[in-house]
Amino acid sequence: MMTGMKGFTLIELMIVVAIIGILASIAFPSYERHLKKGRRAEGHTALLNIAARQEQLFLDNKSYTDDLTSLGLSANPFITEHQFYSIAAGCPTNNCRNGFTLTATAQNAQAGDGALTLDSTGNKTGKW
Repeated sequence: MMTGMKGFTLIELMIVVAIIGILASIAFPSYERHLKKGRRAEGHTALLNIAARQEQLFLDNKSYTDDLTSLGLSANPFITEHQFYSIAAGCPTNNCRNGFTLTATAQNAQAGDGALTLDSTGNKTGKW
């Protein structure tokens, strides 16, 4: 019997690998949820910004719009800065004097998160 040898046995190494695997399987989904929640802030910010522009347009013209380019945005539908949301505007009963609804549809890395909506009365749906 050799008493001076040092090192790890295969069993010890496999136990360490199993522990690392278990910890990773717990930590990774939590990390993914954290990232989605952080990216959702981009959608919230864009919706609130566009709603403020809609209200300013209403003060000036007594009507909202379903064309976001008339609010000074680059496209209709508008794509947020990091391309996590596509935002479109609509008017109830096709009459933009009565209000508006903004819908932010999640896309790219955020795609599984669902849509966020905000209307002219302040009602919000989705994961706010």
